Amino acid sequence: MRYKAIKFFGISALLLLPLWAGAQQPQSEEEQLKQLRESIDRTIENYENVLDLEDWQTFYVDSILTHDYEALRLELKGLQVAKISNTDVYQQVQDKWAEQVYCAMEKVLDERQWQKYLKSGAARDKKARDKRAGKK
Repeated sequence: MRYKAIKFFGISALLLLPLWAGAQQPQSEEEQLKQLRESIDRTIENYENVLDLEDWQTFYVDSILTHDYEALRLELKGLQVAKISNTDVYQQVQDKWAEQVYCAMEKVLDERQWQKYLKSGAARDKKARDKRAGKK
């Protein structure tokens, strides 16, 4: 089970990789959207396996991730276009949308699933976000 959790959150972390890679290499909007969709689909598949989601939960998780990661992508793109080079600003944007996903997931998951979600790395990530927010 531990391997699944590590794999699950490793893939979740990779979800943002196409967004950062886009900052390094120019990609077409279509390529970025395709990579984002593939990453979301892989993440959802892992959530289904690790958290044993019901069909209705899968629908909500898909909606949450699709909306929030697209909003994150657009906000990061806006920072790039504005030529913002301060990495703290990018981190704040990522933290904002990660917090949004965290709060939304809490509403969708039952107690058993939520505890698995937290133990799989969400609690550690939340603590790191809160620590960064406290330093501001």
